[in-house]
Amino acid sequence: MSSSAPALSRRDRALLLVLCGTIFLEGIDIAMLAVAVPSIRADLGLSTGTAAWVVSGYVLGYAGFTLLGGRAADLLGRRRMFLGWLTVFLLFSGVGGFATEGWTLITARFVTGVAAAFMTPAAMSIITTSYEEGPPRNKALLVFAGTAAGGFSLGLVIGGLLTQLGWRWVFFAPVILAGALLLAAVRVLPRSAADTPPVRGPGGFDPAGAATAAGAMLLLAYGIVRLEHGGSGWGLTAGAFAAGLLLVWLFTVVERRSKAPLVRLGILRRAATVRADLGALLFVGSFFGFQFVLTLYLQELRGWSALETAFALVIIGIDAVLAPTLTPRLVDRFGTTRVILGGFVLATVSYGMFLPVGLDWSYAAMFPTLILTGTAFALAYGPLTIAATDGVAPEEQGLAGGLLATATQFGSAVGISAVTAVYGIAAAGGDGSPADTLAAFRTALVVPVVMVVLGAVITATGLRGGRPAAPPASPASPARQGVESIAP
Repeated sequence: MSSSAPALSRRDRALLLVLCGTIFLEGIDIAMLAVAVPSIRADLGLSTGTAAWVVSGYVLGYAGFTLLGGRAADLLGRRRMFLGWLTVFLLFSGVGGFATEGWTLITARFVTGVAAAFMTPAAMSIITTSYEEGPPRNKALLVFAGTAAGGFSLGLVIGGLLTQLGWRWVFFAPVILAGALLLAAVRVLPRSAADTPPVRGPGGFDPAGAATAAGAMLLLAYGIVRLEHGGSGWGLTAGAFAAGLLLVWLFTVVERRSKAPLVRLGILRRAATVRADLGALLFVGSFFGFQFVLTLYLQELRGWSALETAFALVIIGIDAVLAPTLTPRLVDRFGTTRVILGGFVLATVSYGMFLPVGLDWSYAAMFPTLILTGTAFALAYGPLTIAATDGVAPEEQGLAGGLLATATQFGSAVGISAVTAVYGIAAAGGDGSPADTLAAFRTALVVPVVMVVLGAVITATGLRGGRPAAPPASPASPARQGVESIAP
């Protein structure tokens, strides 16, 4: 940060460490399981479809409840939601480790995803209500975002190593980390006025809004996941989308008529929030879609092992270093929107460089794309988090965090499903030879390129005028100036 940004106090740093530990836990949990699925399938004798749902069950629970989870933090207390659902996360990670049948494992992953859906927005809203708006909050959010991506990158390697010891350690390791975080969180999480649920008007908690919101998100997430799995049953997939959209419409009707709505629909009229959430959906979707295609290329076409692939991709985790160091300085100097746009442009260049990938590319030939991808993530993801939550009232910070988490989860599902569908269609037209398989990979790589280009266009609509003027002497001015360019 610039010299105008005050240093965080010792208690602030301890609080941030715990909250970052939680998002790191979430990141490594997802990544480790992705590496361990083949071993789980072989050991438990699972079918291909059941093994796929071990991963998708978590996505379904997470994407289905993030909106409700974010609002619950505002209405029921952020500290209460964080500690309670961290405990659930810990318990069901342990259940997954002891599972002996596929249905037990899928159930445990679904509940773990639901726990993350409540826990993550609560953690983000604790940050946005505990740190002063401006440089302190921006720095905390950027560190938080960088830790999330770093957890995923390191999780690939850690998962590969733990799987060598036995796949059950992929579930038991998060239990140990979650237990340590829970003990620390009880001590450092503030019992502040901001954590006290606001006084509700007539109508109470709005159960109708909660039910329709959760139902809509679950059905839409289910439809997206079914696209990823492919196969027959397109009627069921279409039905899930139709029912989900119907519940979205019903949800808006319920919220307009409710005396105490679960979601104040006015927040969706904030151009900055909508733009940031759409940007996050497209950027995260492109990132996971690209990484998915790259992993298939390395393992299926090049014959690399899971551990070799994990070590090759770990350089993408450079964003964990750049997000809290380089990105804050760029936000101070150029503003949030310009840094986000720079991330989208860099990602477009990065993915575009990989489009002509060959059958015999060396790691050195891939390295520029990998390091640029990590740098682009550092530039875009943290500032998108700032833009999505800045200017939102304290009593709606959980909702803002829930909207952002919903966007990122749906983005990851859409990105992976889209590249899978495109790859499947392209591969079906070939004869299965390495050349045709490579051509299918190249076709699928167009998907993340298109997504980041769309994200860049959406982000560019938030720019106003030229380069921001020099900030005044007020300590909060650099961050305020950065977010003004994305404000509605």
